[in-house]
Amino acid sequence: MGELIAVDVGNSNTVIGVFSGAELVGHWRVQTNARRTSDEYALLLRQLFTLSGLDPAGISGGIVASVVPPAVAAVADLFERHLSAPVHVVGPGTRTGIQILYENPREVGADRIVNAVAAFDAHPEGCIVVDFGTATTWDVITPKGQYLGGVIAPGVKISAEALYQRASKLPRVDISKPKQVIGRNTIASMQSGIYYGYAGMVDAVVERIREEIDFEPAVIGTGGLAALIAAESNSIDATNELLTLTGLRLIYERNR
Repeated sequence: MGELIAVDVGNSNTVIGVFSGAELVGHWRVQTNARRTSDEYALLLRQLFTLSGLDPAGISGGIVASVVPPAVAAVADLFERHLSAPVHVVGPGTRTGIQILYENPREVGADRIVNAVAAFDAHPEGCIVVDFGTATTWDVITPKGQYLGGVIAPGVKISAEALYQRASKLPRVDISKPKQVIGRNTIASMQSGIYYGYAGMVDAVVERIREEIDFEPAVIGTGGLAALIAAESNSIDATNELLTLTGLRLIYERNR
């Protein structure tokens, strides 16, 4: 059995993982560029493989989830032209093992369904996935394996950038945990509002979700900022920044 490449194309970042069986043997996060060609992807992938000591000749297949439709064709072409390996693009008709209870299932982003698959596989008692991406999302999966629905809010970085762009005297700041809640200067005050504000929002939304469901869920944080925000959250039980890659591997196995 060869190696599997899993690609998660997000609005801001693209995460690429290489699996040998169930083991994740390499993973990278690069900036999403919807105009990148399959040739550019091939060059990028070869460089990443070289840096990690992996051999692209061992690739036997790929799976792609994307919330950026223009990027799908180039990634799929990468497998056909450069890797000579079959690729599955997550979409309508993909077997996930998850029943989607959204009013219009096609509205649910592929990344959210992939996260749900991975989270439910690890937590069949039911779970909530909090994804800190371009948007911050909460997704609810029942003990019956049903994607119940969720919540969408502006992402942490979007909110920080909006402050900089729309308030003429506010600077652009790094997202980090301040030393105390009460800021003694503008940057510290902004960092406090962003950091503690999002940690509080996560807990408040999870608490309200719990009031509407009849099971005790595990709460899993994912995304690039998951570990940072979860450190201050009272509701997140565990974090897994690579949850989407695991979900892609599981879906690939269910659709082979």
